[in-house]
Amino acid sequence: MSRPGPRIPPLSVTDAQRAVLEGWVRRRTTAQALAQRSRIVLSTRSMAASTGMSQSAISRIWRAFALAPHRSQTFKLSTDPLFIDKVRDVVGLYLDPPEKALVLCVDEKSQIQALDRSQPVLPMVPGVPERRSHDYVRAGTTTLFAALEVATGKVIGSLHRRHRAVEFKKFLTKLDKEVPADLDVHLILDNYVTHKTPVIKKWLLAHPRFHLHFTPTSSSWLNLVERWFAELTQKKLKRGVHRSVQALERDIRSWLADWNDDPRPFVWTKTADEILDKVAAYCRRISDSGHY
Repeated sequence: MSRPGPRIPPLSVTDAQRAVLEGWVRRRTTAQALAQRSRIVLSTRSMAASTGMSQSAISRIWRAFALAPHRSQTFKLSTDPLFIDKVRDVVGLYLDPPEKALVLCVDEKSQIQALDRSQPVLPMVPGVPERRSHDYVRAGTTTLFAALEVATGKVIGSLHRRHRAVEFKKFLTKLDKEVPADLDVHLILDNYVTHKTPVIKKWLLAHPRFHLHFTPTSSSWLNLVERWFAELTQKKLKRGVHRSVQALERDIRSWLADWNDDPRPFVWTKTADEILDKVAAYCRRISDSGHY
């Protein structure tokens, strides 16, 4: 038999120490690892107080069952009745695009804010990260309409101050001019109301080479242009300082031009069956747990 390990005395936390831990959790500048350890210490103790068990017993239970109450994730399952058909349709375009056609992933990134920090950004110096004030001044918003060409990664973009069917029609007209006339155009887009208005339907009837493919409701992850929007946000907008909408739009146009100088396609690897099997397995787990 293995010898029992040393008995670890319970760790007590005074009111003053608890206040320090809670301060670390709330503070914006606290390192993530320190904030998480602080949450663990406070979570075990609050659960111990409510159950009448010791804090060490709570910790042992968490470790034994790999529980992490201090962490949480969000999810949303699509309720689209045509979910399966739409997944197969969109993924089919990614993996086996039609001949003599261009596949474009289309969406709008609306309400992009022109933000100016309330105080100047302090640049990095040895041993000190970049520092910036947490508050900012809003100077207005713009909307970016974008179409990502699946095969090459090139992006056709257009900026507008408003986000209506009128602006979407202008963007479609721009696509019609830039895509060679001998190619069909397959657009992958979401179910936003501006994509289905009578004005848009009339325009599509007059331009039969355009074919629309809608992603399932609440399934923006299926549209590859969202991945490109993430690149734009992370590498340009997140740290940007713009004192006017005009300055913001100049930066977006410049970043878009730089991207198209050396476009990088995003490669879709999952088949429709793999996606549907994973969703089905998740639904079964939720159902078996009694929380669906």
